Amino acid sequence: INRCYDELNVSQPELVRSIHAQYLQAGAEIIETNTFGANSFRLERYGLADRVHELNTAGVKLARQCVEELQEKQATEAFVAGALGPLGVRLEPAGKVTREEAYAAFADQVKALVEGGPGVGADLLVIETMVSLVETEEAVRAARTMAPELPLMVMVTVDEEGNCLDGTAPERTAELLTAWGVDAVGCNCSSGPAVVLTVIERMRAASSPPAC
Repeated sequence: INRCYDELNVSQPELVRSIHAQYLQAGAEIIETNTFGANSFRLERYGLADRVHELNTAGVKLARQCVEELQEKQATEAFVAGALGPLGVRLEPAGKVTREEAYAAFADQVKALVEGGPGVGADLLVIETMVSLVETEEAVRAARTMAPELPLMVMVTVDEEGNCLDGTAPERTAELLTAWGVDAVGCNCSSGPAVVLTVIERMRAASSPPAC
């Protein structure tokens, strides 16, 4: 339970590959890199803050290998999504981390995930399980700056009332994400499928990008 899962991209790559392969065999058309927590703030907890580039590029490589193997066997197309999660810290004024520090952390991760361009790096980016719209804005800004050509999906996590954990309503969340140029908006994790479905329906009514 205290293991850094992102580090498994290097220490136990076959374990990560086997999970990717199972998703693809089940029919997944998009697989996410094992990089949800591979930002400098989360990695610092394990003494790995200086390995952002290594762990993210390794994560993309593993996912890409599995997609290529599937395509060779079944001639089926699938895509690699570079996954980014929250930093695990509080931004100012609630915490000590500045918005610029948050942006820099996301930018470093995005740069590694997209290295080499589509077909080598990630085909799209997924920013997920976000709990704060302030932090989400910095993640989106980093993604749009470092990889403006890639499709970008953003998903928040919500409470039982359907609000983002910073109190933002689904409609307002969708409006902001739309204004920031996100290609698809959505909700993940949270309090179960019923809540998630309700939130997606409310987002869909307030956004021009697809809600998922």
